[in-house]
Amino acid sequence: MDALHEQTAVELRDRLRSGELAPTEVTEHFLARIAARNDALGAFSRVTADLARERVATLGPPSGTLWGMPTGDKDLFARAGVPTGFGSRALAGFVPQVSDGVVLDLDAAGAVSLGRTTAPELGFPAYTEPLAGPVARNPWDLQRGAGGSSGGAAVAVAAGLLPFAPGSDGGGSVRIPAAACGVVGLKPSRGLLPSGSGIESPGGLVVNGPLARTTADTALLLEGMLVRRADGRVAHPYTLRTEAAGAGAYLAAAQRGEVVGPDGTARAVGAEHGGRFRLGVSTWSAWDDYYDVTVAPEATAALDAGVAALSGLGHGVEEHRWDPTPEYGDAFRSLWMGGASAVPIDDQAALDQLEPLTRWLIGRGREVPARELVEALRVLTAFERRLIAGLGSLDAVVTPALAMTPRPVGWFDPEDPDRNFAQQCQYTPFTSWLNVAGLPAITVPTHWTDDGLPMGIQIIGRPGGELTLLALAAQLEDVLRWPERRPPVW
Repeated sequence: MDALHEQTAVELRDRLRSGELAPTEVTEHFLARIAARNDALGAFSRVTADLARERVATLGPPSGTLWGMPTGDKDLFARAGVPTGFGSRALAGFVPQVSDGVVLDLDAAGAVSLGRTTAPELGFPAYTEPLAGPVARNPWDLQRGAGGSSGGAAVAVAAGLLPFAPGSDGGGSVRIPAAACGVVGLKPSRGLLPSGSGIESPGGLVVNGPLARTTADTALLLEGMLVRRADGRVAHPYTLRTEAAGAGAYLAAAQRGEVVGPDGTARAVGAEHGGRFRLGVSTWSAWDDYYDVTVAPEATAALDAGVAALSGLGHGVEEHRWDPTPEYGDAFRSLWMGGASAVPIDDQAALDQLEPLTRWLIGRGREVPARELVEALRVLTAFERRLIAGLGSLDAVVTPALAMTPRPVGWFDPEDPDRNFAQQCQYTPFTSWLNVAGLPAITVPTHWTDDGLPMGIQIIGRPGGELTLLALAAQLEDVLRWPERRPPVW
């Protein structure tokens, strides 16, 4: 039998439930992996081994979707009684008294947190190199960054320190690090998850989502992040546009390409299309009219590999392009800065401890007039409608995941925040506008460069289209077999 970190999360879940493995055994194995490798990788900003052992001792008999499964809390998620730094020197030593909903939901599902995965300051950057430390380093090349803001989570998964991990995504913060580290990252539809639904964030941008090495493991964590009533329906009123799928449906889509109905009957995902989908392919970005966006050859190679595999699977593939959106850049910047203005830091000494980018975002945000913010929201709401309408009859659209290879540590300008912001948009031009539109999207690795760096594609779904995305990703995984690759630090 393979070592525990070599097994998938689904395999660990099954062995735990059968009694073949004990939660203590699994917890200690992954804690040992973290102890041996985290200093080099920076995946965890804090390891809570004693709390994990206490948690395991009180788990009781198997119950919950994720019973006994190890995971980590992103350092933007508050856990009562555990120091939570939000990646910032200004908040060092803060100990929350109340846990965030995502933490409580994962606890209710039976998961065991081993610590806090590293995040950049307040989650704003698309890279995870906080001055408060540690730097999350890419397991494929320790001189490269892991992306952000769920960089620590992606590193932990890619390096086998966790079988899966939750993240949050306000402009690509699940998909970017997943792509940079060669794992799967899913941004759900706005409103799907009870915690981090997007409803509570300005403009509906921020949703929580899972990262894992396999598509099925990603779906398993998604199932655990949902809270359901006794009848299997999602136990919250926030889902927009479409109903959440029934219990186990996301995992079934990822494992067997099936949709399981409430009565237990199963049909193929896309059965109405004969199991084949109509897919658009695009290198269009909402940032094209604002910044100089160039898609690197490595990103093109990853797109070509993904599209070739999808076409080989029998899916219809055609070029797609949305209409130009020159108004997007200013509107998104106003909303992003307006959201930053609400950060609860007012003391000048604390503000002075912030990194230049964060201090700039907060300062500029507090200068945004109410009229400008309302106008930005109006523009972005119209953009959302046009983007969704522009899907036409397509089932999904495929884009590059990133426009460049994972960036070297220190590549983003540490002193000029406006240039830093532009660099982030040029590195990740395909992500933020899906947060604006509330659409689901999944990133998967499809190509490795000559230097051994992972590159991938993003598949964008229709509202509530997670089942289609998971089925497509699983089909690609069967062909491209990315879980079999291991980074040098493995």
